[in-house]
Parts: sequence; C-alpha cells; structure tokens
Amino acid sequence: MENSDKKIIILIGPPGSGKGTQADMLAEKFGLFHLQTSKLGEAKINNPELIKNDPKVAEARQLYDSGKLWPHTWVAELVIEKVEEMAAQNKGMVLDGSPRVIHEAVLEMPIVKALYNQENIKAFEIKLSKEESIKRNSHRRICKLHQHPIPNFPEFENVTTCPQDGSEIVTRTLDNSGVLEKRYEVYRAETEPVIDFLTKEGYNLITINGEQPIEDVHRDILDKLWPRNTTSTDYSKSE
Repeated sequence: MENSDKKIIILIGPPGSGKGTQADMLAEKFGLFHLQTSKLGEAKINNPELIKNDPKVAEARQLYDSGKLWPHTWVAELVIEKVEEMAAQNKGMVLDGSPRVIHEAVLEMPIVKALYNQENIKAFEIKLSKEESIKRNSHRRICKLHQHPIPNFPEFENVTTCPQDGSEIVTRTLDNSGVLEKRYEVYRAETEPVIDFLTKEGYNLITINGEQPIEDVHRDILDKLWPRNTTSTDYSKSE
C-alpha cells in the first residue's frame, strides 16, 4: 500500500465504465478512502435517530422510499462533511462519480480545493460508448453479501463467488435497452458538463479509454498519476 500524500482522485464515467471497480483498486493500493455518495446517504437515512431529529434526513428517506433522487444540495453536504473529516485525518480519497452534476461541483470543489490544494487533485474521465455501456449493464451481477458489482467483462465470466468477500453472486433484474439508453443519456446531459466545469476551473483532467479490460484501464490511470518515466517504482500492477 503506497502513501496517499493527501491526494484526491476523481473518477467520472457513464454506467458500465467500471469507475467503482477502479476506485476500489486505487483505494486499496494507495490507502485512500473510497468516497461513495450512495453509502454516505444510506448511512444517514438508515439511522432512526437522524430521521427523527434531522428534517433533511427525513426528507431524503421519503425520497429514497419513493424511488426519487436525493436533493443535490444534500448530497453535496454529505460529500463536504466527509471531505472535511478525511482532510482533518490527513487522508487522501478517491471519489467515485462525485460530483455528479454541476450544482454539486459548484458546492463541493471550492472546499476540496481549499483543503487539498488543486495540484493534489486529479480527475479522470473514463470514456465508454453508449453501445458498450448498454452491453455491460444488460447482464448485471452483484454479490449477495455486500452487493459488490461484478463487472460484465470476459475475465469475470466464470466467477461464481465475490472476489472481495467470497459471497454468492446473483443476477439482478435485467434492465431493458430503453432504460439503459436513458441512463446513458442522463449521464451525457447531467454529468458530462461537470467535466467541462473542471477543465475550465483548471483541474488536471485526463481522459482514459474505458473500453479496455479492467487491468489496462487501471494501468493507464496509474501511468497518468505517476508516470513511470519519472519514478523507479513500478505502478503498472495493483498490489
């Protein structure tokens, strides 16, 4: 496990791009905290005391139960709270899909920049075509214990137990192509503008070909984090 040196890695990509898998690999390799807004929010809305005493959490719980999205302002508050906590511990992070929309980026990034310094922040766009996104999400599998996603990649085709916790792998209810296409278009409309925002704000944003196997995507990310021609350490493989 390498020293994170209080750095932040931001991963942005459409459904099926494997950003969650890459975030797990980077977090393990460099001792980073893997920040997932879904887990931050679920920890709040599953706490009866918070639901009772915090109107924002109560509202988020109601929205969750009705299948609606959480308010972007509340999501940004969750992220900022965790960023401040990790910065106080001098700990680096990898952000998986956050900020997801411009409103979140406008609220979150000034805090992130102030606490971590812009030169310590790297953002990656994992590019994936609509066709590949639909293909990868059409047969989604997760593990039974912790719902870790099992990527729809050839190297995982014959995997029957979760590589992370050993639990049984189950197939989720299949989404039809229309739903999956809609999810991709929502990403194009709502999340891709965040990429333009980060670029205009001067952040170091790097595009990665997400159509490659997992290890190749991982290698390309590592090469851009710490170019191998500037260090004697081999970062080409995850530990």
